[in-house]
Amino acid sequence: MTAERSPKNTDHLLHVLFREQQRARFISDDAINNISKSLNLPRAQVESVVEFYTFFHRKPRGRFDILFSNCTSCGDTKLLKSLCEKLNVKPGRIRSDGLVSVDQTSCIGMCDHGASLLLNNCLTITSLTTERIDQIVKLIESDTAIQAWPRQWFYIGDNIHKKGLLLTEPFKSGSALKAIIKRSSIEVIDEIIASGLKGRGGAGFSTGLKWKLCREAVGDTHYVICNADEGEPGTFKDRVLLNSYADLVFEGMTISAYAIGAKQGFLYLRGEYRYLLDTLNATLQRRRETGLLGNNILGQDFDFDISIVVGAGAYVCGEESALIESLEEKRGIPRIRPPFPVTQGYLGQPTAVNNVETLAATAKIILHGDHWFESHGTSQSKGSKLLSVSGNCARPGIYEYDFGVSLQEVLNDVGAENVQAVQIGGPAGRLLKPDHFNRSISFEDLSTGGSLMIFAKHRDMLTVIHNFSLFFAHESCGFCTPCRVGTRLLEKNMSKLCSGRSTAYDIDEIRHLSALVSQYSHCGLGTSAANPIMDGLKNFPNAFEKRLLNREMEPEFDLDSELSEARLMTNRDDPGAHL
Repeated sequence: MTAERSPKNTDHLLHVLFREQQRARFISDDAINNISKSLNLPRAQVESVVEFYTFFHRKPRGRFDILFSNCTSCGDTKLLKSLCEKLNVKPGRIRSDGLVSVDQTSCIGMCDHGASLLLNNCLTITSLTTERIDQIVKLIESDTAIQAWPRQWFYIGDNIHKKGLLLTEPFKSGSALKAIIKRSSIEVIDEIIASGLKGRGGAGFSTGLKWKLCREAVGDTHYVICNADEGEPGTFKDRVLLNSYADLVFEGMTISAYAIGAKQGFLYLRGEYRYLLDTLNATLQRRRETGLLGNNILGQDFDFDISIVVGAGAYVCGEESALIESLEEKRGIPRIRPPFPVTQGYLGQPTAVNNVETLAATAKIILHGDHWFESHGTSQSKGSKLLSVSGNCARPGIYEYDFGVSLQEVLNDVGAENVQAVQIGGPAGRLLKPDHFNRSISFEDLSTGGSLMIFAKHRDMLTVIHNFSLFFAHESCGFCTPCRVGTRLLEKNMSKLCSGRSTAYDIDEIRHLSALVSQYSHCGLGTSAANPIMDGLKNFPNAFEKRLLNREMEPEFDLDSELSEARLMTNRDDPGAHL
């Protein structure tokens, strides 16, 4: 996108494509041509965006288009199989009558609600059971309009079990803004720096320092971006903050704008949370009507407004530079850094990108002061952390703790028993065994963006790790060869291992390949893709060893396995099916 085109909220390419997808159930060549002309964008750019994001399709989908989560916490392979059998449709296909299509998708941020699915890319149904699957099948087969489906199916609760610094006290809209109006932007930044607040997305960079660098960067204008694209499996804290604490988040964005001198902000909302869009827009409008957004905020010489852009199913867009590329109506390919967004971000201008939780914390710091915040936590990790807890525990949901809490204390609070392993920080994080449960959640020890997935002793850890390798192979943006090819090879090796066809030689190959992917990938997705496998080999070696063959070597290429998809497509299973 050129600097001349700064799209309005309604005509952003992602939004235009979504409307076309909903209207026609796919994006045709004619639609691409028309959209290209109407938005004055190159046709190649529009087509590349369609093909990059998983929620857009070049071939028709069913009138009822189901994406079933395959996450280890909010997925269920048995329920998916049951749904497909009862609807007489195979995963990844559209039924011959065009009524329904079913496919799998990565984690949709509903891990505290059990098995879940997306319906027509805009509605979410959670707490799936055999009975609910049967009801869904009946409604689809009778071609019942979605508006007539039970409303309670689409309700998504917050499941907040423990509140701390951020969530305990009710927040009054505008209260933090009224506090900063009397201060200079430098004073605001100094207070955020003094609080010790670090980014809550996982990287842990000083928030105040980021704002300072952005404010000092030379540019025609400055921008604020709230990264609400939490695609890490097992993470759902941002969903809860945006559902029940949106005012706090928007206030934080406005404080950031005041500090760096921005007039425009964007909230980039992951596509799986589209159901929140109307409520969020209503909150923004209410803030405009009360003088908390728009021109002359609180009667001062301070103009700032916020637009929401909804993603379309690309995990990599959680990386800040890939997110900016997506905002610029391009594929979400991570940029080479430096330069960093604080100097050259959106449209090449200085841009402060912060996580939802980080921005919410800034509003509370301004309201209560830096000493209030930095008196909690540890010497290197100030304040509190929201944890998204899921998996094998009695009480999944949101828990807020001061930094420094032990992992074991969290496990006790959530009702986790007979725990075999904990994945902290999502698949890109660390896979821990019980020996590690006395460690602390903090930047200096167990750092996490918020995900905490619990696996009891009955879980097959090799299957869990294979699920994570499938996730990375699916979500790789394809930009660099080490990640594009490496993640798929890792997944194939894990599949071979799970099927019991691997030998000790394959384990050596997995170690070698993991090192290459981790060392040479372009961005954090690739460099962390092998973490679950390497942690598994280190902490759960028996899970791997018990699946190995006694032979020293097994053929790498399995012709029968490779031809299985072709047989499905041709509905043939005879010896000559591949000819």
